[in-house]
Amino acid sequence: MDAPAFPSRWKVTAPELIAETFSSRIWKVFREDGSPAIVKALKAFDDVEDELRGAYFLAWRRGEGAVRLLGRDGHCMLLEYAGETLLSQVLAEQGDNAATAIAAEVMARLFSPSDHPAPPDLQPLRVRFSSLFNKARVDRDAGEKSLYVEAAATAEWLLADPVDVLPLHGDLHHDNIMLGSRGWLAIDPKGVLGDPGFDAANMFYNPLDRDDLCRDPRRIADMAEIFAKTLGQTPPAILDHAIAYGCLSASWHHEDGNAIEESRELSIATAIRTVRLSL
Repeated sequence: MDAPAFPSRWKVTAPELIAETFSSRIWKVFREDGSPAIVKALKAFDDVEDELRGAYFLAWRRGEGAVRLLGRDGHCMLLEYAGETLLSQVLAEQGDNAATAIAAEVMARLFSPSDHPAPPDLQPLRVRFSSLFNKARVDRDAGEKSLYVEAAATAEWLLADPVDVLPLHGDLHHDNIMLGSRGWLAIDPKGVLGDPGFDAANMFYNPLDRDDLCRDPRRIADMAEIFAKTLGQTPPAILDHAIAYGCLSASWHHEDGNAIEESRELSIATAIRTVRLSL
């Protein structure tokens, strides 16, 4: 595939396509000084705003806990090279506890104070939860006391009384944390605004191919303890965020007609709910 014409001011050469997703093409390039970088070229798709908000988040974070945004041209971003080691590799080689500890360190850096005001274009968490609220309303109207209904109520009171309201990564998981020359950094943010507990939530549902881990009550409880300490919250609050997030994710799969993934998310949310009720 031919590389797109990157802006000449970036002075990048030798583009190599290293990944392609439904939303973007990822090119490895070299800068004028010989150092590697990444160009993320967004495709035209319905959630492209999600990716653009991620660019605002990276610009605001200025490299603290996340890759640096080195340049932007329309739907093309020039990004710091984040290395080649994913957090999922640490999990495979050193175990889940080692991976969770690294994720907590990255989270702590992502939420370290900034002297700069939050970007105005981030998505409020309430808007992000709209699919869950819609699904819960449908279930309620049908007289169903589903997990969606319960999770929507949980999300409502989390939104009503946030511990803090900060710019969030919005999609933190084992394949969005990488080891590069500056240590472990988050990549691919969505750019959301709300309670930091939301950013801990997705970790409970990952890695996607390890349902045994994701449904393990001991792991769920341990993660809640570690992330609670990191974010200055309580383990029950972290688990509430995890339940709300899992049902939000399930509601997206429901909208897409993906019954297998919907059922997976709900089964993990149910396991988390069981641990939550035991606390």
